Amino acid sequence: MDSLRKQRLEKTFPTCRFILGADNWDRIAKVCDSDPEAFPEALALHIGDPAIPDFLAELARIEWAVNSITTREKKISLEVDQLEVNPTLQLLHVAWKNLIETLHSEGDAVSQPPEPGEEFVLIWQDPKNGEIRTQAASDEDLLVLKMHIEGIEPEQAAATGDLPIGAVDGAIDRAVGNGILLQPRSRIRRDPATFPVGENTDEDFLCSPTFALQWHITQVCDLHCKHCYDRSNRSPLKLEKAIEILDDLRTFCLSRHVGGHVSFTGGNPLLYPRFPDLYRAASERGLGIAILGNPAPRKGIEKLLEIERPSFFQVSLEGLPEHNDMIRGSGHFERVIEFLKVLRELDVFSMVMLTLTRNNIDQVLPLGEMLRDLTDSFNFNRLSMVGEGANLQLPTPSEYVDFLEAYVEAAKSNPVLRLKDNLINILCKEKGLEPFGGCTGYGCGAAFNFIVALSDGQAHACRKFPSPIGNVLEQSIADIYDSEIAARYRSGCQACRDCTIRPICGGCMAISHSHGLNVFEDRDPYCFIARSS
Repeated sequence: MDSLRKQRLEKTFPTCRFILGADNWDRIAKVCDSDPEAFPEALALHIGDPAIPDFLAELARIEWAVNSITTREKKISLEVDQLEVNPTLQLLHVAWKNLIETLHSEGDAVSQPPEPGEEFVLIWQDPKNGEIRTQAASDEDLLVLKMHIEGIEPEQAAATGDLPIGAVDGAIDRAVGNGILLQPRSRIRRDPATFPVGENTDEDFLCSPTFALQWHITQVCDLHCKHCYDRSNRSPLKLEKAIEILDDLRTFCLSRHVGGHVSFTGGNPLLYPRFPDLYRAASERGLGIAILGNPAPRKGIEKLLEIERPSFFQVSLEGLPEHNDMIRGSGHFERVIEFLKVLRELDVFSMVMLTLTRNNIDQVLPLGEMLRDLTDSFNFNRLSMVGEGANLQLPTPSEYVDFLEAYVEAAKSNPVLRLKDNLINILCKEKGLEPFGGCTGYGCGAAFNFIVALSDGQAHACRKFPSPIGNVLEQSIADIYDSEIAARYRSGCQACRDCTIRPICGGCMAISHSHGLNVFEDRDPYCFIARSS
């Protein structure tokens, strides 16, 4: 008997060998002359043999499939032009259930031993890490494969199964996430010619897997904050048109091969008359949902949770109680604290945002300590001096840098303090710390991985300053995104073109605008990168 063939047989069918034991293993090996390809059939000839479990022939088919993928020389190409099945995927129809648990038992007792019954088994190589994966195919897996093989569109599958389109999109996304299907790379991608990668950044920061619509669905608000960017009257958004915009957002994200998200805000989005209906429509389309609003009654949040749990609920505080209530109204601080407790009880991820000014800069870290056990995330944005915010002031650049130093240090011991402002990456560069993605995960995300829509349809690159790029009531999101003006905003300012941390920074165009600068030419006036050059 060829010793090399025998070694290969043992290596190919380790679980079968363990179950058979030495004597039965040798007996079957002789029947198939240690030919691995013939081994499953040799076992099938022994079905009914009391010394050999009847399920073993099917288990051997699975181990043989695993081996064929393991020894495959050709690497999986992730550069695909359209959605396609992983070329390593094998779908086996077997006559026994629970074989995968036996395969992974490594000699341990299994909670569900093999039993007669039809089952489909998937075996494939994970395109991300090269590992061989095996699992019993779920109905969802089989549906996704059937759709792809037979050319069934998601809308058709949803209508046939009386499912929300988001349920079908979600099944496809999970298949992509598991590596069963391969998807083209995200088309939400920076131009590497103008966003050079360097020692502090890599190409991962040039490509976003998601796109978000920050949607101000109403101007109605139960507060009147002293730094409000916009108190103007705008036409209310009709529900039917709003749902069309959600459909357009889904279409756009599918065309760019990214996950779609919508952040409902306002005003106070919960005061939109048909908010639960709009929230449900977003959920049915498979969009990730966030809420940026004000404290709300518990029952209202519970009703939303019956539809879908939001990715997060963001509220705002502007400092310690006295200062906050001076900005946002009497009693607001206490209402937020009580609401954060409700969100924690309901297991909703909470975020607290602060607008940084000269008057509250010394309150940020004390407030962060107060919030340590009340919220999941606390961060800040610098004041954009537009709208009523023009009546307030920012700290000086030197005061701001000193504050950032203290904030980054405090964040090491307070887990709710999150890094957001792009300029913090300058400190990371100076101190040799790991960089982070900046304001949106990809530096300034204006007209890159998000756009803003107002209740009257106006679209902006960023809500913090006037940056019109179109109108979602008159144009598709794709047309707005691909417009020359949107491209100009996402290209950032000329002064940052050669900066090595540009993909994770880019400063803040709203701050440049607040200081009367040209947002396409001049860098953030608070940038201190020069001192580390």
